[in-house]
Amino acid sequence: MAMVDGRPAQYGVSLKQLREVMELRGREAVEQLRHYGGVQELCKKLYTSPTEGLSGSPKDIEHRRETFGSNTIPPKPPKTFWRLVWEALQDVTLIILEVAAIVSLLLSFIPSSGEDELGHEEDKSHEWIEGLAILISVIVVVLVTAFNDYTKERQFRGLQSRIEGEHKFAVLRGGECSQIFVGEIVVGDICQVKYGDLLPADGILIQSNDLKVDESSLTGESDHVKKSELTDPMLLSGNIRVSILSTNDDHDIRVCSHVTRFFSFFAFTSKLGTHVMEGSGRMLVAAVGINSQAGIIFTLLGAAADQQEADAKQRKKGDVEEGAVGNNSHPMDHGGNNMASKQETREGSSCPAEDAPIKEEKSGHKDKSVLQAKLTKLAIQIGYAGSTIAILTVIILITTFCIKTFVYENQPWKNEYFNHFVKFLIIGVTVLVVAVPEGLPLAVTLSLAYSVKDKLMIRPCLSLSLFFFFVQKMMLDNNLVRHLDACETMGNATAICSDKTGTLTTNRMTVVACYIGGQHYKSIPKYDSLPPQVANLALHAISINSAYTSRILDGDLPNEPIKQVGNKTECAMLGFVLDLKKSYQAIRDEHPEESFHRVYTFNSSRKSMSTVIAREGGGYRVFTKGASEMVLKKCAFIYGVDGKLEKFTRENQEGLVRNVIEPMACDGLRTIAVAYRDFVPGKAEINQVHYDNEPNWDDEDGIINNLTCMLIVGIEDPVRPEVPEAIRQCQKAGITVRMVTGDNVNTARSIAIKCGIVTPGLDYLIIDGKEFNRRIRDSNGEVQQHLLDQVWPKLRVLARSSPTDKYTLVKGIIDSKISDNREVVAVTGDGTNDGPALKKADVGFAMGIAGTDVAKEASDIILTDDNFSSIVKAVMWGRNVYDSIAKFLQFQLTVNIVAVIVAFFGACFIQDSPLKAMLWVNLIMDTLASLALSTEMPTTDLLMRKPYGRTKPLVSRTMIKNIIGQGMYQLTVIFTLLFVGEKFLDIDSGRYRTDSEPTQHFTIIFNTFVMMTLFNEINARKIHGQRNVFEGIFTNPIYYCIWIATAASQVLIVQFGGHAFSTAPLTIAQWAWCIFFGVGTLVWGQVVTTVPTSKIPKIFSYGCFLFPSNSVSSQP
Repeated sequence: MAMVDGRPAQYGVSLKQLREVMELRGREAVEQLRHYGGVQELCKKLYTSPTEGLSGSPKDIEHRRETFGSNTIPPKPPKTFWRLVWEALQDVTLIILEVAAIVSLLLSFIPSSGEDELGHEEDKSHEWIEGLAILISVIVVVLVTAFNDYTKERQFRGLQSRIEGEHKFAVLRGGECSQIFVGEIVVGDICQVKYGDLLPADGILIQSNDLKVDESSLTGESDHVKKSELTDPMLLSGNIRVSILSTNDDHDIRVCSHVTRFFSFFAFTSKLGTHVMEGSGRMLVAAVGINSQAGIIFTLLGAAADQQEADAKQRKKGDVEEGAVGNNSHPMDHGGNNMASKQETREGSSCPAEDAPIKEEKSGHKDKSVLQAKLTKLAIQIGYAGSTIAILTVIILITTFCIKTFVYENQPWKNEYFNHFVKFLIIGVTVLVVAVPEGLPLAVTLSLAYSVKDKLMIRPCLSLSLFFFFVQKMMLDNNLVRHLDACETMGNATAICSDKTGTLTTNRMTVVACYIGGQHYKSIPKYDSLPPQVANLALHAISINSAYTSRILDGDLPNEPIKQVGNKTECAMLGFVLDLKKSYQAIRDEHPEESFHRVYTFNSSRKSMSTVIAREGGGYRVFTKGASEMVLKKCAFIYGVDGKLEKFTRENQEGLVRNVIEPMACDGLRTIAVAYRDFVPGKAEINQVHYDNEPNWDDEDGIINNLTCMLIVGIEDPVRPEVPEAIRQCQKAGITVRMVTGDNVNTARSIAIKCGIVTPGLDYLIIDGKEFNRRIRDSNGEVQQHLLDQVWPKLRVLARSSPTDKYTLVKGIIDSKISDNREVVAVTGDGTNDGPALKKADVGFAMGIAGTDVAKEASDIILTDDNFSSIVKAVMWGRNVYDSIAKFLQFQLTVNIVAVIVAFFGACFIQDSPLKAMLWVNLIMDTLASLALSTEMPTTDLLMRKPYGRTKPLVSRTMIKNIIGQGMYQLTVIFTLLFVGEKFLDIDSGRYRTDSEPTQHFTIIFNTFVMMTLFNEINARKIHGQRNVFEGIFTNPIYYCIWIATAASQVLIVQFGGHAFSTAPLTIAQWAWCIFFGVGTLVWGQVVTTVPTSKIPKIFSYGCFLFPSNSVSSQP
């Protein structure tokens, strides 16, 4: 018999049988498991131990992977480079240029009719160069675009791998619980599941404690499903990453389709499956990867998408009648879309069963980001304006030529006239290309792809590079970006609602004070000084009534501090046991999890955890721990001095709160109470309960009542040393920081003062969830926005808050209209029930260390170090992105306005465009300028201004002042050179030339325009009215290298471009004049800066009367 690692190679159950088992639910699944002898027998058939797991042998793991598959789903193969080239060629404007270039090329080889003017043959011999030059330009653009998409797709896959690689899961191997990567889990592994987990594979429950699972994304049922070994032991995977590419059945989107599909791949990447909403347990992994239920759905989705794409191609070719659908397409498409729709609707929107349901107004991800919405409006207006001017230019050129040639000169038709019409079309396309800012960020590209469709061309070129540049840099600052728009949205944040534990504090908790046996100890007492019975009960309560995944481990090195693994609060209490020189593990070994009779796990409603165990001598003992005020309300007895049992009256409770709990809380300590209750079948003592029949364990309120308090501990979680300075930076930057925590008011106030969120003596609100709801709800219990608007402006600390309170606060601030520019809200969260607030926020931050998988899925950015100071870095990066785009807009809009006006009036007055080689200016120089202006690193100066908010205009009045001022200067210079330049430069005029020879006149105009643009690129580095435009210029090597390279390229084009670029070589004197006019933009920029911004009408905000501002006040 073949052997693997000392056991038979043949398993007792096949892959097919396991898949069939996992398809069953409820009683059917239980019956089928009995057919195999139960889950314990199934473990034997898979050669695994339910208590120790697999051995972890590499040979064993590899054999299981080969037999049952790996826990990964192969990604869809990336598009080849040539496929991306083909997609780039589908751009409408490029197609027009290609056709025009080919026609121009063909016409250049048609023999003349012999009736042409003198010199026509010489001109004819060079006309082919223009068509070839355009074709070469198109090829260069296509290759650059395809290469850019090719590299960005691979960068994206690397980013996705990084995000997925962050996720590990608790698995038993060799008797030890260790965290391993989800992709390394195999069939036969024993996984520890707990509150907040996304299940990594399909499995069968071995043991569970009050386990409830959200299966809505797979089944569509919003209610949490209770799981147990006897009723429904099947757990379905929730950690299979599925990428759903957006498609369009009619294939009517042609603008930047490759970029649209690329971003859709990023935006709609989701996880199908289940979240553990409550409880804990252990499961046997029975199916992984494509054999799991989520993997099967993924396979169907992929098959449906492929079939849909094939059918669309057939319809396009006419091979399939309109409306026909393939036999297999409809059912799979229906199922796939249904599942995707449910996933998108349900994801992250669940809340505790005990809380009021949170209703989302929209399904899917958030609306467009703040900057996205502004850029979309701007780009659409520019696109329509450019299209209109381009069409008018072509009409004017054709009409003028026809009237002049066929009416005034009465010339007969000649085939050569086709070439004129092709040139007119090329000029019109050039106007369109110039009118649209190709370097506009990715957000505009995507929006226009859906909104404007075939009407205009937006090529992001290096915009994707910029976003990935920022994303990768933010990773180094511990910000793992999951949604690209979060980069810039964070720069507009006006409010941050932050958790306390782990974000503002170190999340390294220790017990520093306690109350036991009627004594208040402000340090850890010696065990021998405590009442023996009470101390022993307390040790058992702490050791047993906590997740067994919470442990204290020794440091890797002798001098390193101990490691806290699992829940930090529980680790602090286990550390308290160790400080008493006792072993919690010895107690756990006496009471394994399998011996627990019932577990009431912690959730946001209970704010406590309880475990029921068998009591020595018969009966049951219930251990409870939780928030002190919650537990003490359920206590009827307490151990006093010398361990004497006393009744716990209301007066005693108020005295304990006043003398013990409040002083601890005022010192910033979290207070946890530990209590117990006995159920006995025989004679009961005063604090015990006698029972004849089995207690009703489903009656939680009846069970967790009349408790006996043993212990109260004060847990210290120190404020991170860097947090007070980070909060001061936020406040200087105009960002209001609010603490939203589950701790009591006194603890929260103490921490808020230490952090600097609250300054003593100022009129700020510090309230708990109960008071918060009393203030914001009407007599019917409904939240009223006008009542909320009276609370949130002064609110700084919301204590004892529920997930619903947090969601209500975030939604209320976002929806409020009492501030001039509307609020942009960022939220931090780490728990499963923080999902709704994280989803609702403009930017959701999840904790990378302490955060649950559900919180991470609902977030936009993951803080890999759980540190508030990393949020400040995200603000800096966000503002840097916003300002970088504004810089580029200031530069690009100046170029576009000047070029379009010159091209339009040139067509009207001289039937030609005096600006030659504009494809070079537009496709190369502008793209490089976008990269140069968008790669400066953020500085702390960005935190010295107020945030823009939601409604402030993107193009400010200062920017409009610079755009109009520079535009006036450049137009004055260009039109002066166009109409009188030949006189003071002593050169031949280039106006009304009948031949196609390049002229020095038009070359000087073109070169002067480029020089003015180059020097204005320096002006564009400052958008807030700063005079020193050279400040920091040498800190960005990308900027000055691109500037020098662009200038050098311009010299080569002018001196050696010839017919290909319609340029003639210039003399040194002529170059001096061009540079003189270029440098003039710097001098003129100082003059423009002198003009008060307040003199510019507010209606100019957003730019050029295209769209008046809706904001109350505009950005200066």
